[in-house]
Amino acid sequence: MIGNTLFYAAAFIVALGVLVAIHEYGHFWTARKLGVKVLRFAVGFGKPLWKRVGADGTEYVIAMIPLGGYVKMLDEREGEVPETEAAAAYNRQSVATRAAIVAAGPIANFLLAIAAYWLMFVIGISGLAPRLDTPVEGSAAAQAGVVAGTEIVAVGGRDTASWESVRLAMLDSALASPDEAVVLRVRDGNGVSGDIQLMVDAKGTLEHGRDIVADAGLRPWLPPLAPVIDEVSPGEAAAAAGLQSGDRILVVEGQAVTNWGDWVQHIRGNPGVPLRLEIERSGARQELTLIPGVRGEGDNRFGFIGASAKADQDYLDAMATLQSVDRHGPLDAIGKAVAETWNMTTLTVQMIVKLVTGQAALENVSGPLTIAQFAGQSASVGIDHYLKFIALISVSLAVLNLLPVPVLDGGHLLFLAVEAIKGSPLSERSQLIGQQIGLALLAGLMGLAFYNDILRLVG
Repeated sequence: MIGNTLFYAAAFIVALGVLVAIHEYGHFWTARKLGVKVLRFAVGFGKPLWKRVGADGTEYVIAMIPLGGYVKMLDEREGEVPETEAAAAYNRQSVATRAAIVAAGPIANFLLAIAAYWLMFVIGISGLAPRLDTPVEGSAAAQAGVVAGTEIVAVGGRDTASWESVRLAMLDSALASPDEAVVLRVRDGNGVSGDIQLMVDAKGTLEHGRDIVADAGLRPWLPPLAPVIDEVSPGEAAAAAGLQSGDRILVVEGQAVTNWGDWVQHIRGNPGVPLRLEIERSGARQELTLIPGVRGEGDNRFGFIGASAKADQDYLDAMATLQSVDRHGPLDAIGKAVAETWNMTTLTVQMIVKLVTGQAALENVSGPLTIAQFAGQSASVGIDHYLKFIALISVSLAVLNLLPVPVLDGGHLLFLAVEAIKGSPLSERSQLIGQQIGLALLAGLMGLAFYNDILRLVG
């Protein structure tokens, strides 16, 4: 447990350090190229862990808290500047020059995303092939005629090599055209392809923070997994009932359990309801009573017990046949990387609009704790997934920084746009009020993100 926590923390710090350093380097490099003197280049906040002054007179700093950074430039508004250096002061530059310096940070993050996606596609990203099982009865997928055994090869004209790419493509397509059906291109076992029109409730999915694939009734085909318990989490319902590693679930409420999927359905469908079990332990049958814990709220409540499945070699071999690898040549990967960065940018913007207008649940906002968890999980899966994680967060950082909120790069660009229109800068008082509003908004957003993180951690 401690080892996992340290690994997740290290993966998070490395990813965030790279993202922040690239962002700030965009500002730094552009300022230097346009003749502005840089006094300090800092990655992180708080107590400096390392610093030195370069031959160019710039102080380079790595600080303790890696949640940001800054580039401090020579500026007459922040102190006296010798007349011999006045031409290199930031405030003496044209609006276009200052705008270029401000915009360079987010642009650097977009370029980092493209580079990460490019390397990911060259290496090849692995994932579970989107082969379909029988859809949920009465669901949109069942009504659309989805057949078990077919495989989704594209969504809305966008190739889908894995279930993760299906999920993102469905969400993107549904947000772009909420009143139209999502078009799934499927292929059966004989190689025959066809299209399926699937009506998706993207609005409802976002409002309740649910999974769009599960909401549509689509289910991945997985090889049958024996209902044998591997690990039991301390303090959860499985441990309270006396379940142990190696137990085989035989019967639940009089119904035979033949695979792990059946067992999961029983648990999820009975939150807080006592269940009579028959298990096999060391060759002997035993009876237990299990009361699944409750997760979610309202109509989204489901049972949870805190136990994992034990995968035998046959299952692992079968799963290996379902793994797909999306790999491209170096030249082809450039186009794929640019397209993927654009897709994620538009999806991020759409999600922000939905959040601001109340059409998406605030539970979708994640903070550093959740991001750290995702960083560790992606790094533990492989370098391909870690690169994808860095690309996703880099796009998010670029888009968020371009929001017209004072104290963010987008807010500075807004001030510069006003200055260009009116012919003079905004008054110091107006800028100060704007910065205070921006800080309040950021503090509220961070508070919400941490609140959501804590809720996820405590269940």
